[in-house]
Amino acid sequence: MSDPLRPRASLRTAVVWEVLKDALDRRVKATGRDALDVLDTGGGTGNFAVPAARLGHRVTVVDPSPNALFALERRAAEAGVADRVHGVQGDILGLFDVVERGGYDAVLCHGVLEYVDDPAEGVRHAVEALRPEGALSLLAAGLGGAVLARALAGHFNEARHALGDPEGRWGDGDPMPRRYTAEQLTELVTAAGIEVGAVHGVRVFADLVPGVLVDTEPGAMEALLRLEAAAAELPAFHSVATQLHVLGARRG
Repeated sequence: MSDPLRPRASLRTAVVWEVLKDALDRRVKATGRDALDVLDTGGGTGNFAVPAARLGHRVTVVDPSPNALFALERRAAEAGVADRVHGVQGDILGLFDVVERGGYDAVLCHGVLEYVDDPAEGVRHAVEALRPEGALSLLAAGLGGAVLARALAGHFNEARHALGDPEGRWGDGDPMPRRYTAEQLTELVTAAGIEVGAVHGVRVFADLVPGVLVDTEPGAMEALLRLEAAAAELPAFHSVATQLHVLGARRG
C-alpha cells in the first residue's frame, strides 16, 4: 500500500490516501490533463498535499495557522515539490477571500467540519470551489469510534453521554467540538450538490490495537493496514470507525 507517511502514521492516512490517489487518477483520465488543480482546505503541514504534488498535481493549501504553513513550505521543499505547493492563510468559511470559485479539479476537506461554526456552509464552500464533476474528499471524526473508545476505557457514562449529545461529545473535557455519523456526513454533502460515490470507515481497528503489538510483532503493521483497507468500505464498520471519509463528485 502506498504511503504518504510511514510507519505508524500510515495507519491514520493509508486508507484515505489510496482512495484519494485513485480519485485523482480518474480525474486525470476524465479531464485529459496530467496535472490537476487541487485545493486542500485545512491542509496544515501537507500530509496529503505533498504526496499529491509528488504525483505532479498543483496543490493550494488553505490553513489558518501560519506555523503549519511554514512547516508545509519546508516539507514541500524537502520533497522537491515546492513549485507545485502553494500555502495560503485562511479558513473554509472565508475560503473565497483567498481562492477562486470553481477553480479546482479536487477539493480536500479533512479534519475541518469538526471545528467550524457552520459545517453546512463549510461544505457548500468546498463544493463551490470545485469545477463541474470535480472530486470532493471529506474526512471527519466519527461518533461511533469515540463511543467505543470511551466504553473500552471504562468511561461508560461518557460513552452514553456521547450517544445522546447533539454534537457527539462525551463531556465538557472532550477536546473534539463535533462528531458525525456516516448518515449526517452524506446528508451534508448531498445537500451541497455532491453525488456520493463511496463512504469509508477510517481507523476502525488502529486506535484499539495496542501500539506495542504493532511495533514489535513481525508483519503486524502491514497486516493491520490490509485489515483496515478491507473493512473501510463495509457499512457494518462505519459505526465504529474513529473517522469517516466521504468521496463524491460535484454534479455537472
